[in-house]
Amino acid sequence: MNTPTKIAAVFQQRLTDIANDTEAALDRLLGPDSRTGERARPAHLMEAMRYSTLGGGKRFRPFLVVESAALFDVPRERAILVGAALECIHCYSLVHDDLPAMDNDDLRRGRPTAHKKFDEATAILSGDGLLTLAFDILSRPEVHPDAAVRIELVSSLAINAGLGGMVGGQMLDLAAEGRFGDGKPQPLKQNEIETLQAMKTGALLRYACIAGAMLGSADKTQRAALERYGAVLGEAFQIADDLLDVEGDAATVGKAIGKDAGMQKGTLVSLLGLDGAKQRLAARVTEAEESLAPFGERGEVLKAAARFVAERKA
Repeated sequence: MNTPTKIAAVFQQRLTDIANDTEAALDRLLGPDSRTGERARPAHLMEAMRYSTLGGGKRFRPFLVVESAALFDVPRERAILVGAALECIHCYSLVHDDLPAMDNDDLRRGRPTAHKKFDEATAILSGDGLLTLAFDILSRPEVHPDAAVRIELVSSLAINAGLGGMVGGQMLDLAAEGRFGDGKPQPLKQNEIETLQAMKTGALLRYACIAGAMLGSADKTQRAALERYGAVLGEAFQIADDLLDVEGDAATVGKAIGKDAGMQKGTLVSLLGLDGAKQRLAARVTEAEESLAPFGERGEVLKAAARFVAERKA
């Protein structure tokens, strides 16, 4: 019988292994040699793209892709490629979020942000390069032999990363900060905060889970279970992130903290208070665990991932 301690150890090992495999895939995908159809890969741009993508991060989104796909015995190399594509989207979003016109951050993962390490123009172009590379990767036959599956992966990522997902969520966040109109922060109701966070943070986490279902040709019940898991996990992740901004240590987190309050951002922590937010976080973790019931013991590692989200310190 698997004990919680044993499952937690298995989770940590798989998280590490998948991070290493993803790092190796990204290192290869971001290599100096031009791909068929490319004219050249400018060295300065490649340096910036690699700086913003390699050597950091827990690779939690690729982990979710790989572990969700593993429920259906999908070949690991396919899931790793999808995870690498998703990580390109995630890293591009961080590069752009850190820009002076957006969050104006100097540190990311304990290192200078891309625009500080290089310059703003290079940071913008490196983000653009990572964004488009993601769809290049997903279109490749190595991801799945069935073109219909690849099209679904591309279409779903575009939806979750774009206007109605991550990018739209960032715009809602900027609007709430008072970046437009009269320049005054706009108080958000709870449902508005939930919508913003489900788009800005939750959409890519949800995609990570349903991408595994797509790769594995999951049935309707299985797909719905993973979609629900991804949705509530996304909310839990954002609450935990907001709690870290209040209670975390900057050296451990690897970026500035206390910025949400300073910018008067609407979060569930500011709305519900610390205790209320922690209670909601615990409830979402329980809901994430319960959503995996259709997979029985095979879902134990993903359940551990939900607990990891709630307990993380960075």
